[in-house]
Amino acid sequence: MSVNLQKGQKISLDKEAGATLGRVVMGLGWDAIKTKGFFGFGARSEAVDLDASCVMFDEANRPLDVIWFRQLRSRDGSIVHTGDNRTGAGDGDDEQINVDLGQVPAGVRSLVFTVNSFTGQNFAQVENAYCRLLDAASGKEVARFNLSVQGPHTAQIMAKVYRHNGEWKMHAIGENASGRTFDDLLPLIAPHL
Repeated sequence: MSVNLQKGQKISLDKEAGATLGRVVMGLGWDAIKTKGFFGFGARSEAVDLDASCVMFDEANRPLDVIWFRQLRSRDGSIVHTGDNRTGAGDGDDEQINVDLGQVPAGVRSLVFTVNSFTGQNFAQVENAYCRLLDAASGKEVARFNLSVQGPHTAQIMAKVYRHNGEWKMHAIGENASGRTFDDLLPLIAPHL
């Protein structure tokens, strides 16, 4: 059973999965904006380009590497982004970031996942936006975070996966922000490290 995360909630990924997690997948999904036409004519869909990113931080909270639509693989190879979905079309996850926790270098203390609206629509306009964390081995959903919150923001610092006493934990940050890429969010991420 998955945990529906609330802003600020912290969970142990190993305890939620029932075993030590080796590989996790952060999935991001959303739907295109559907507009209704006049008297049912002229209805259309407006593409929404949300982007999932992962920033790797060291013990001193300095960014070491970033996985995003312009760099789909971490330099060490432990984290891989499946590619940029520019429309939100289709069912299920529109973008995924695959993390091999066992291969994340020991010098990496935390991984921060963000979502940005590259095309500029705010989240009040975007339907069915979510992120979720899956155990890659079993396909079991470990945690889910609903991103479809009302407000004029165009970005969100979703969650942090971090090492604590030898296990991986997750902190649902849920901090609303504005910006087209992860770069715009770095000053806002710092207090959560």
